[in-house]
Amino acid sequence: MSDPSAAVTGDGVDEDSSDLDQLYEFGERLNEAKDKSQNVDDYKGVIRAAKGSIKAKQLAAQLIPRFFKFFPELSDEAVYAHLDLCEEEELGVRVQAIRGLPLFCKDNPEYVAKIVDILAQLLMADENVERDAVQKALMSLLRQDVGESLSALFKHVSSQASVDEGPEDTIRDMVLAFIKDKVFPLKAELLKPQEQMERHITDLIKKSLQDVTSEEFKMFMQFLKSLSIFGDKAPAKHIQELVKITEEQADLDAQFNVSDIEHIERFLTCISLAIPCFMRGGSNSNFLTYVAKHILPVFDKFVPTEKDDKKFAGTSADSVPAKHSRSLLRGFSFSMPYRSSPSTP
Repeated sequence: MSDPSAAVTGDGVDEDSSDLDQLYEFGERLNEAKDKSQNVDDYKGVIRAAKGSIKAKQLAAQLIPRFFKFFPELSDEAVYAHLDLCEEEELGVRVQAIRGLPLFCKDNPEYVAKIVDILAQLLMADENVERDAVQKALMSLLRQDVGESLSALFKHVSSQASVDEGPEDTIRDMVLAFIKDKVFPLKAELLKPQEQMERHITDLIKKSLQDVTSEEFKMFMQFLKSLSIFGDKAPAKHIQELVKITEEQADLDAQFNVSDIEHIERFLTCISLAIPCFMRGGSNSNFLTYVAKHILPVFDKFVPTEKDDKKFAGTSADSVPAKHSRSLLRGFSFSMPYRSSPSTP
């Protein structure tokens, strides 16, 4: 007697092969049609194939975005089917689907923000080949529409999700790493038109500074200082804009508390980053006023430990010598000449 399981397996293989052959036919007809919008049934068949065999899903992941623009009435159905492929158990299917995501936006720019948002979440992928596909897809969209793509990415940077999720990697962490490692180094290529896009990313960064770590703030400030709008030929108001950012981060409206180590550390970090701006003509009056009114009157009550000294010293700029936090604060207070706010033309 023949093995029943073999018969079933054979039927399954034949069925998969038949579905794949039919999918190839759909693709060929769509490819050859002069008016592809008339081949609605063929495109519906492509979408259905997203629920077929592994090989059919891989082929569907190529065909769905390729012919997407010709069937606006099926746009939601097509996108949802493709997103299901991005979550498939089979790695090969997921990677193929991820690679196809930018194609949805090629002739439909209104999808850029949505697709970038999806890709940002997929940065959490465990497999290296999958993360690589996600990063390449994001770079493709950044080159297509840098403004919309950056806006969608920075929504995750401003997210409060990481606050409650502990030390585990979060979407925000992954997006920040992507921006730091992939976007910032290519600013000259990506930020075009230059002045417009540099202003755009500056505004996005400023909105993201409400809840950042000391290291994240340093990273953002270093990047901003590298932009041409804040470069050597930058007008005084742009230098003062950098000073304003450090003032807001330093929280100069808060009462100084000698026991609030976090606030003191943040203040030292911010004033260290602001000093180069003072040297370029930025006003240090708000920092000096804060030191005079809030810090010096209680200065003798601040008795840092050796551990605190090392911690604070590590937050200062490399160009600012500091053996301990007392001398650092006092040095900031008395070594900076008073500079008023630049006059507005």
